[in-house]
Amino acid sequence: MHHSTILFDLDGTLTDPREGITRSIQYALAKLDIDEPDLTKLEPFIGPPLLQAFMQFYGFDEARAWQAVAFYRERFKVQGLYENLLFDGVLEMLEHLRGQGRTLYVATSKPSVFAREIARHFSFDHHFKVIYGSELDGTRTDKVELIAHLLAEEKLEAAQTLMIGDRKHDLIGARENGLQAAAVGYGFGSHAELMAEAPAYYYATLAELRQAFA
Repeated sequence: MHHSTILFDLDGTLTDPREGITRSIQYALAKLDIDEPDLTKLEPFIGPPLLQAFMQFYGFDEARAWQAVAFYRERFKVQGLYENLLFDGVLEMLEHLRGQGRTLYVATSKPSVFAREIARHFSFDHHFKVIYGSELDGTRTDKVELIAHLLAEEKLEAAQTLMIGDRKHDLIGARENGLQAAAVGYGFGSHAELMAEAPAYYYATLAELRQAFA
């Protein structure tokens, strides 16, 4: 792949945040008197903007969804963001890409303050020029808006920029901004979800993604 600039999604692409996110969702629901003992049922929350996810999956109105987000953050900011794992091979891949002279960014709908702390804690922040995320008030949780903001701020050429992600939101955000996208199958989006957005590239495993940059 020829792209000189690479945008990476965070959750499900660089890290496996399953435990921290689902347990924090479970905590938020419990605060609203909803008992959900099965954490696997909460995995669809990984990837899309939280506010919209609470509204979609639990039928909350916007006010109740914001309440749920606030409860989620109570736990996530002190515990959940550390209940996370880097996928095996990520650090080596990032090192390889930088060695090729490519410029790397994170583009995540997760609030920037959390994304930067995760990158710092797991020691991969130095691989990225800037980590772009949303604001706590919900600004730029939409990947289309986030990527547009990143491109404008960094004065990037769409033709030289690739978005890599594991959910449809990443692929839609790329397409709407004129970027090619690489979908990865080791995260949280199903093959059907990803293929429906017709990404330029698809890699089932992290090893396959790494090999594409050989």
